Amino acid sequence: MAFISSGVEYALHSLLYLAQPINADGASVRDLAELQNVPHDYLAKIFTKLHKAKIVVATEGIKGGFSLAKSAHDITVHEVIVAIDSYKPLFECKEIRARCTLFEGEPPKWSTSGMCAIHQIMQNAEQQMRQNLAQQTLGNIVEQFINKAPNSYPLQVIQWLDHRKSNR
Repeated sequence: MAFISSGVEYALHSLLYLAQPINADGASVRDLAELQNVPHDYLAKIFTKLHKAKIVVATEGIKGGFSLAKSAHDITVHEVIVAIDSYKPLFECKEIRARCTLFEGEPPKWSTSGMCAIHQIMQNAEQQMRQNLAQQTLGNIVEQFINKAPNSYPLQVIQWLDHRKSNR
């Protein structure tokens, strides 16, 4: 099982579209789902979590939708992960070290004192990973995307979304 769910990936891709400098009006969940060929109901649940975490804001009405609640450079990847997947540890120690058959049900103090070396390594790795994810922002992703995509692509997306809005 993946530590970071596919919901986080869906969220980040959707937020990427909302963060485009040319996209000031936001977009509906339905349109974002269809644009990316992802399940609408699942994306709607994701946007509920993003809204609750104050990452996006909703606009009411027939042409309403979602837009970013703050600058893309103020939204960290870690913040999105926690909003979608909640805060869950990377590793859950099962205290296997105390179960050795040789201990006959009574592990000696030396075997269980302090934190397990494996658990400590996993906690350090998790801390470093979370620090790295907290340093990466949606703005960083937008910059990489803009550098990679042809200049015409963001405009194509906006035109597609505008067409969808005008047909409602």
